[in-house]
Amino acid sequence: MTATLASSQSLAIPAAGGPLVPALIADAGSRASYRFIEFFTASIENDNTRAAYIRAARQFFAWCDGKCLTLQALNPVFIAAYIKQHPGSAPTKKQHLAALRMLFDYLVTGQVIPFNPAASVRAPRHSVTKGKTPVLSVAGGCAEVARQH
Repeated sequence: MTATLASSQSLAIPAAGGPLVPALIADAGSRASYRFIEFFTASIENDNTRAAYIRAARQFFAWCDGKCLTLQALNPVFIAAYIKQHPGSAPTKKQHLAALRMLFDYLVTGQVIPFNPAASVRAPRHSVTKGKTPVLSVAGGCAEVARQH
């Protein structure tokens, strides 16, 4: 396990001077801590996705610490409350919820928790209503696009 910890530290999982694993996860035991580290090191290949999901997890577990929650006490109500109070935009909230869903799925498959508390939580709606892409006609080609502007 120390080899895993050493390799994950090189991925900059902890905040500057912060712990590698959030207290809520560490309190659930060594299996939970191992699966948490493994999730970020082995299951997310893209560095940008990993960084975004680490930020999302840090913010969520800091919120949980403020509410004195335990891993076993988490349920969809707490996840929904967190997403609702999150100050970010709808796409940011959706990304954070996606990160939590994936993390908790990983903890479920590792038999750390019995169910995914984020699975049933609905993400906020977000849709782009108006775009700026011009409509191209087959007959007009480039000349048709130029006349539209």
